[in-house]
Amino acid sequence: MVEHGKAKQHHLNMQNRKLLDLTGVSNVESFDSEEFLLQTELGHLTIRGHNLHIKNLSLEEGLLSIEGTVSSLQYLDPGSQSKNSKGLFGKMFR
Repeated sequence: MVEHGKAKQHHLNMQNRKLLDLTGVSNVESFDSEEFLLQTELGHLTIRGHNLHIKNLSLEEGLLSIEGTVSSLQYLDPGSQSKNSKGLFGKMFR
């Protein structure tokens, strides 16, 4: 059920490129040690880095914490796909 009138909230807090805390996360669409693809309240977000892993996840509360070395954050326009996104088959058939 969608709550009308409630403003969408999405926050990022990064500490020394090693710990990233996010709010407003509605889905983790894919992830591995180098890339996370998230659906947030304000659109898709791609996080890239090295040795990335989930420290804490609560989709009910919209919270996600990621540890590792973060190298980039990129928001994708609605309906677009990242040019560098590997996709499921690209990751399977390297």
